[in-house]
Amino acid sequence: MADSILERVQADTKTAMKARERERVGALRMISNALQQEAKEGEGDEVAVLRRERKRRLEAAEAYRDGGSEDRAAAEESEAEVISSYLPAELSDKELAEIVEAAIAESGASGAADMGKAMGVVMPKVDGRADGKRVSALVREKLGV
Repeated sequence: MADSILERVQADTKTAMKARERERVGALRMISNALQQEAKEGEGDEVAVLRRERKRRLEAAEAYRDGGSEDRAAAEESEAEVISSYLPAELSDKELAEIVEAAIAESGASGAADMGKAMGVVMPKVDGRADGKRVSALVREKLGV
């Protein structure tokens, strides 16, 4: 069985510590803590944790930048990049469009009222390889909403 993301992060933390990469160690420890907390709560969806943490970093970077703190924004973006390295590859637009079209056909969705039905079929097939906002926008487009 493949190593869990948490195991990979912990191994990478040790490597970064030996290389004296302080910023990377900090980011990896943050990722490790978030994954361990999620595991304690019984959720266990490592990809969802990483996506959530990455989103938090990007939002914080935007807030820091709006507040005129460019160095803090860059630090948050740097952490987001470290988190991204552990996420599965994103679906291409073509791949996502194919999944969405198949899901709409499978669910029988035909308009705005069926948005939830279509999303319910799409999201498990996407399996964390595309942002929910991106999926939602494409489903809306395909349903003509």
